[in-house]
Amino acid sequence: MSQIDTKIGPKIKAFRRQLGIQANKLAEEMSISPSYLNLIESGKRKIDGDLLLRVCDKLKIELSDLTSKTDINLENNISELLGDELFEDLDILGPEVKDLVNTNPKIAKALIKLGDNYKQKGHEIFNKLENISGKIIDGRKNAFPGEVISDFLQENKNFFPKLEDFANKIFDKVKQNNRTRYIALCDFLKTEYGITVKDVIPKEGKPFSKIYKVKDKELLLSDYLSLETKKLFAAAQISQEGASKEIDEYLSTFSFPTNESQKLTRVALLNYCGAAILMPYSLFHKECKELKYDLELLQNTFATSFEQVAHRVTCLQDPKLPGIPFHFLRVDVAGNISKRFSLSGIEIPRYGGACPRWNVYSAFSRPGVIQAAVSKMTNGEKYVCIAKTVEKGVGRYGQKKSMLSIGLGCEAKYAKEFVYTENLDLTDKKSELPIGVSCRTCDRLDCSQRAFPPLHKKFDVDINSRGVSVYVNE
Repeated sequence: MSQIDTKIGPKIKAFRRQLGIQANKLAEEMSISPSYLNLIESGKRKIDGDLLLRVCDKLKIELSDLTSKTDINLENNISELLGDELFEDLDILGPEVKDLVNTNPKIAKALIKLGDNYKQKGHEIFNKLENISGKIIDGRKNAFPGEVISDFLQENKNFFPKLEDFANKIFDKVKQNNRTRYIALCDFLKTEYGITVKDVIPKEGKPFSKIYKVKDKELLLSDYLSLETKKLFAAAQISQEGASKEIDEYLSTFSFPTNESQKLTRVALLNYCGAAILMPYSLFHKECKELKYDLELLQNTFATSFEQVAHRVTCLQDPKLPGIPFHFLRVDVAGNISKRFSLSGIEIPRYGGACPRWNVYSAFSRPGVIQAAVSKMTNGEKYVCIAKTVEKGVGRYGQKKSMLSIGLGCEAKYAKEFVYTENLDLTDKKSELPIGVSCRTCDRLDCSQRAFPPLHKKFDVDINSRGVSVYVNE
């Protein structure tokens, strides 16, 4: 077996410490010197594959516990957090952040929770001051309301088998020619749960998407919604009636900071289950493989929206029938990230916007057109990324809808399985799009779009010298 990456060493150290095993004791059992084990655990030596298997046996862990890509965004999140002016004088460097994440991931996660709490408290103070003064206060920091949901999905790899099982049973009852039709969902709600679905035109000045009247057992859906959205709401209502127990079980495994964040996550799981009813796992996986994840063809096959399909392809994480590990994000024109999830390995920023070079932003220049690109990160890893804008909102003629951009991507090694690489030359380095995670954590000093100086490098203004950006003078 070939030698394994040095990043595994610190993980071995973390597992050994959790079990309370002394380093010299483990070295003795492995028939190696304590000094050699120290070099492995500090990341200074690669571990041979056979020795790694023996270590896993001694520590009672699986090989995947050491080699899988866990806490994909943790290192970047810590770097972003430490970019706050509060820590400016500490001069914490990238290698120190990596060491913390590799050796003490639980402490790193604790710091992220403290950071989230700190930013939330600041947000609440701004709200109170604005309410008292009646004025908008400059300096408010952007806060992503779905951070907790993203953490929950990331922890579960966006795969919930019990909800998939429930959705499969419902699909078998309502399917018509391998499709889930709106009228069939409405009929099922009526016959199974006594719920009547009504399409209603909202009153002037009182727009809504859906209203469920519990006592009357009526589900009111705005007639301004697209048919695809109505289907998802109806399917989610079925999930609310029939899969609440399973959802409660999943929610009980996670520590939510607030009741609101738990309720938002419940909504996310209801929508997950609803989408699974519209696009059942095995059938959807089969179509994905045959169509090479052509999202627009999948959209037509299952009569769903582009965003619903893009969401669904990230859920194909059944170990027995896996799909491509994708990353997903949704942004608005201002650069705010409203949804994010990554299994591809690409890092998505937790605080603030992502790199402006990502095609999820350039998609706004060509609305409705899928744009594909080979993106290269600062660490050399390459990803195939696509992006397309979608319109969101409830409204009639004359009322403007909001425009969002959906980004989806995977590692370049899955290129042959992804239809959007057919017109891309993955061997042409000139066509690669160099990107980073965010300006504060990016190492690139040749980027003219840099909006902030990099954290890893001391920044000073030289009025007589300027690089490609005002923040780079070399």
